[in-house]
Amino acid sequence: MLKEKKDIRKLDLAALKEVCLEANEKAFRAKQIYEWLWKKAAHSFEEMTNLSKDFRTYLETHYVINAVTIDLEQKSQDGTVKLRFKLHDDHMIEGVLIPADERMTACISSQVGCSLTCKFCATGQMKRIRNIDDSEIFDQVVLINRLSLEHYNQPLSNIVYMGMGEPLLNYAQVLKSVERLTAPEGLDMSPKRITLSTAGIAKMIRKLGDDDYKGNLALSLHAANDQKRSDIMPINDQNNLAALSEALQYFYKKTRTRVTFEYIIFKDRNDELEDARELARFCRKVPCKVNIIEYNPIAGADFLNTSEKKLVAFQQYLMSEGVTVTVRRSRGKDIDAACGQLANKE
Repeated sequence: MLKEKKDIRKLDLAALKEVCLEANEKAFRAKQIYEWLWKKAAHSFEEMTNLSKDFRTYLETHYVINAVTIDLEQKSQDGTVKLRFKLHDDHMIEGVLIPADERMTACISSQVGCSLTCKFCATGQMKRIRNIDDSEIFDQVVLINRLSLEHYNQPLSNIVYMGMGEPLLNYAQVLKSVERLTAPEGLDMSPKRITLSTAGIAKMIRKLGDDDYKGNLALSLHAANDQKRSDIMPINDQNNLAALSEALQYFYKKTRTRVTFEYIIFKDRNDELEDARELARFCRKVPCKVNIIEYNPIAGADFLNTSEKKLVAFQQYLMSEGVTVTVRRSRGKDIDAACGQLANKE
């Protein structure tokens, strides 16, 4: 009976040296393999041309690279590109390339599905099937970067963990992927170009502070009132605003990184001046900025986008209270690639 091949990307440099010695190869070959995997993002042993053919055959016989592939590509009228990725076990996830004048942003997934059931989100209507490995997160970035170069002749400038899933419920693999993306022997990106977006897991936000996380943090807030937030996001029942406020203060004290509050503005739910007043009060508790986001309708949810008049009044009130505010217009709506719309639909 054939032994199952091991995933070579689960091995660190020390383990790769053992692989080389077992194959009667010099230990320095381990560094070459590591570089092929994480700096050059090789998806096959055949690409590793500075290794002998015999050694490549040995690696092929005993190990596997569980590479992510592109299953479907859709381009929006506004230039946004959505990708459906196929994982080695045939599960599907989605990622998005969002082009803008000054930046090229990859929106990537951290789980197959999601367990949080946020009522406005298409991914929240799916079941969580499994967490995504750090190498599968890494591959999403590599593939979207190639696409960015192909379509726009520009490399990625920013990465946001805002696709399918809750990053802080896949904590170890997500942080390992950030390490891969920022390490000099990986893609060598600046951590300040990376943003984790969470629905709000207070104890894991504190852990980010303890673990010296160097990237940015965004919190999907959507209401600064416990009753309203729990209605929109059931996770608020276990992670209420008081708990989140304490966790964010702790995170800021540890990292000195200003938090971003994501606030999708819904018609007749969280778009009144009283909602803006509550948000301004919450913003005083921790150094932050606010992104107001247009809602992107999904099937099976009874949420609607607010009027432009209310959106402007909301923004102006926050600004009058000294809050830094940006309105984020939706991108890729026509291909279900906008915020909250990722659900593996064609």
